[in-house]
Amino acid sequence: MTFVFNSNKDAVNSILRENNLQLPLEVWAGVECTVNRVGNEYFDQLESNGHAMRLDDLDLFAELGIKAIRYPLLWERIAPDGLENADWWWADERLGRLQELGIRPIVGLVHHGSGPRNTSLVDLEFPEKLAVFARAVADRYPWITHYTPINEPLTTARFSGMYGHWYPHGRDNLTFARALLGQCRAVALAMQVIREVNPNAQLLQTEDLGKIYSTPKLAYQTEFENERRWLSFDLLCGRITQTHPMWGYLRHCGVSEAELEEFLQNPCPPDIIGINHYLTSERFLDEHTENYPAWTHGGNGQHKYADVEAVRVCAEGLAGPRTLLLEAWERYHLPLAVTEVHISCTREEQLRWFYEVWNAAQELQSQGVDIRAVTAWALLGSYDWNSLVTKAHGYYEPGAFDLRSPHPRPTAIAKMVRVLATGHQPDHPLLDTPGWWHRQERLLYPALSCSGEIGRARKSQATSPSAPLAILGARGTLGKAFARLCQVRGISYHLLTRQEMDITDPASVNAALTQLKPWAVVNAAGYVRVDDAEREPHVCLQVNAEGSAILAAACAQHNVLLLTFSSDLVFDGAVSNPYVETDTVAPLNVYGCSKVLAEKLVLQADPASLVIRTSAFFGPWDDYNFITTALRQLSAGNTFVAAEDGIVSPTYVPDLVHASLDLLIDGECGLWHLANKSAIAWADLARLAAKRAGVSVSNLIALPTEQLGLTALRPTYSVLGSSRGELMPSLDSAISRYLEERI
Repeated sequence: MTFVFNSNKDAVNSILRENNLQLPLEVWAGVECTVNRVGNEYFDQLESNGHAMRLDDLDLFAELGIKAIRYPLLWERIAPDGLENADWWWADERLGRLQELGIRPIVGLVHHGSGPRNTSLVDLEFPEKLAVFARAVADRYPWITHYTPINEPLTTARFSGMYGHWYPHGRDNLTFARALLGQCRAVALAMQVIREVNPNAQLLQTEDLGKIYSTPKLAYQTEFENERRWLSFDLLCGRITQTHPMWGYLRHCGVSEAELEEFLQNPCPPDIIGINHYLTSERFLDEHTENYPAWTHGGNGQHKYADVEAVRVCAEGLAGPRTLLLEAWERYHLPLAVTEVHISCTREEQLRWFYEVWNAAQELQSQGVDIRAVTAWALLGSYDWNSLVTKAHGYYEPGAFDLRSPHPRPTAIAKMVRVLATGHQPDHPLLDTPGWWHRQERLLYPALSCSGEIGRARKSQATSPSAPLAILGARGTLGKAFARLCQVRGISYHLLTRQEMDITDPASVNAALTQLKPWAVVNAAGYVRVDDAEREPHVCLQVNAEGSAILAAACAQHNVLLLTFSSDLVFDGAVSNPYVETDTVAPLNVYGCSKVLAEKLVLQADPASLVIRTSAFFGPWDDYNFITTALRQLSAGNTFVAAEDGIVSPTYVPDLVHASLDLLIDGECGLWHLANKSAIAWADLARLAAKRAGVSVSNLIALPTEQLGLTALRPTYSVLGSSRGELMPSLDSAISRYLEERI
């Protein structure tokens, strides 16, 4: 199957650049598509993220306004058993749809992989084998103009040949060098055969570009590693002559002169250099290992040292994307693109990182650097990179879309990409605060100076006050938790007492909103005494329902986002499966009634409000939640009584706050259920927590709810599930983190 591709736009762009006319910075995108091998097992991100089975994802990507996409036609997936058994249907379908959508594919053939089982990175025939596959791709899709035959060959060689993480699990210089040269030769051969089909095909060669800093004693190691980081580009550009600093190193590794001469005689310089840069890419080496945890310790045979993230120790901060892009430009004077921008963090930090990289690229472009695009990487997020994809634990980092919903859900990243792609600038007040990598709390170890090598890094500095997040409930557990975690996340906030904003008084609410001018309000206040509500229903209803309605109406009037909370007690427990957002409410008590009414009134007054139902709080920062009380009583040898028949889904307050803030920043609205994944009786929850804490449960007494003497009726089953997205970690994970925090 062949396709027709209109390349007039690319031709026009080329003419403009030849005449030194600056084109706007483009927004590209990419899908995390690693297929890497560990032992005899392959880890496939396209299977993990489900894109392998979802053609409709491409329509979601097109809505972002992207110009191009790094897209996988991976050797291991298409032809794992040889070209004669190749299966092209997936590639045919996807590439055809990309053409229809007007998105240019930048085709990748190997992404942190080592090829099918009959080869490896140290197979002497690996380059020729990949070239055969590349020719088949080019023959089938002659219209494709941009290729990345192998992603990050230097990084892959390090992980596969030097550190032993990936197949073939080498831990020596020779395996590293063989893996690197084999990949670079494979890139050159692949582009050679591709250009036999399409002479205008361009090589976009990507690499993770970092930088190393150190103490003076280890300056020699820093100099070596800062030269080695360019190896893949230098090999392809034919730069490694006998006078090159890496010539002697590669010869020492066991590489022959003839192998190096081949790159000199047959250079394959990239048409575009793709820079992938992560906060973890900048490292600091320190021989004073006593200042760092044991897992950071290593060495080079001459000295032992700790290898840590530079952001955690360098007093001046990092070189950052601007400096590193400029270094690449000054070294090669070849067109650049930022080909991966991603950070595993909270949503506002993801926004800040992407915007910082975008601004750095724009600044350099305005100064004459030929930089083409910034790439929103991992559109669908990524899996298990916290273990360098050596274990399949399902650890997920969202990207522009969050896959924890039934369908990929656009996050605030998607909205930022769409804004930038249309030539506008994002204006969210959260962007006014520097990312955590610029703030003092980034320092985990004794701060040391790296000033000689930092360059023009952005300094941590005071910024003009931005619109705050208003948090109601200054004396409550949830309000205090929001304030605490906003501080950690660099979210400017104002924690309000009832005297500062009384939600039952419209004048008070309007006055506070007028004065503070918040971008959003978190209503963590309310009447929470479930049994007392039976004796004073009017008070409960006034605060929870009438007050929430007043607040929602005022937020709508002031164009301010609202996040407020409801409860699992809106349900009667007549089912045996977790409740989802669309299930019918039927409260058994006054408190539950007040929450049902609040939900209705809030969403009527302000449909853009976000109403989160949650349940059974526990957390590390207050002394009166169920788990803390249970452990305190049982540890003291006192009796503790808990219901044996009330099944709930406990909610770890820090998880609730983080997930709620992310949803708020994403601009979500309507009803959401948030609780840690579980269904457990109160008594069993006490047993579980006690067991994990090493506390005896001999004094735990489990009774039916009806024997506890509670005034208000409770449902026997109020477990919360969600039809909108399961965003919260498991209960086991939550309890582990609770105990770590309490200690």
